Amino acid sequence: MNLINEASPHFHGKSSTFKVMGAVCLALVPTLIAATVLYGLGAPLLVLVCIATALVCEHLCCIIMKRESTAGDMSCVVTAMLFAFTLPANCPFWVAMLGTAFAIVIVKMLFGGIGCNIANPAVAGRVFVMVALPSALASYPDVVGKSLDAVTGATPLAMAAQGSMPYSYLDLFLGNHAGALGETCILTLLIGYIFLLAIKVVDAWATLPFIATVAVITGIAGQDVLFELLSGGLALGAFFMATDYTTTPMTPKGKIIFGVGCGLVTSLVRLFASAPEGVAFSILFMNMFVPLIDRYTRSQPVGGVKNALV
Repeated sequence: MNLINEASPHFHGKSSTFKVMGAVCLALVPTLIAATVLYGLGAPLLVLVCIATALVCEHLCCIIMKRESTAGDMSCVVTAMLFAFTLPANCPFWVAMLGTAFAIVIVKMLFGGIGCNIANPAVAGRVFVMVALPSALASYPDVVGKSLDAVTGATPLAMAAQGSMPYSYLDLFLGNHAGALGETCILTLLIGYIFLLAIKVVDAWATLPFIATVAVITGIAGQDVLFELLSGGLALGAFFMATDYTTTPMTPKGKIIFGVGCGLVTSLVRLFASAPEGVAFSILFMNMFVPLIDRYTRSQPVGGVKNALV
């Protein structure tokens, strides 16, 4: 009998890493199309740069590690797309390449590759750029066709922090405002998420508590709840990053705790921190507690671990 020892994720049945990651990429395509319509051809070019960088970085890492290349399993493509979606369309290519390389080489491959990373690579890449190169995220292009004095500007959250809000709820839902590539059009993000739910690639155990916690806390604080839910990276984070297999808890109970924690940190950052957005920080922060959450929410064998080993 041959025993196969491989790193997670492990799928039972006909599914595979390639098929699952391919489904996620397909779910992100509507948002990529929306970003192209909203911000022009710079959007898909930026995504392609991130994807190419991710493929090269992962393949080179596998060569250095003397292991079979995993660049073809599509996991690095998902990371690249999600990271690119957190950037403005006018982000310099070299910044996008640097952030992608950090996500793949440092956060993913340095820990052993897919299934071994302790943090979401795309989120970590976003936080890295935010901290190391804040000027690259200082302005966001407005939608194509607006007047010249609105070519670049602040996101709705940043504008709200300054006391102004020229956008309607419909503008926020359709992405008709300045922002990152994949954080603006809630409609297409929702379509992609529902598609993944329908084919059972993701579930809602972490997503709904994440969103609900933000709604409850910001509502108690007297904020416009609908505005908070439709602004920033909440939809992208809750739909596509808080559902990551590797960096979220394994059990429904654990995922609920994870989602509530993400919502709590996001709300506190939005309410009290100088930064207008907190989704990336919240997910990265809660990633650190996933092993602890798993330890106390996984069901133990009958009779306990000691009897199970006898």
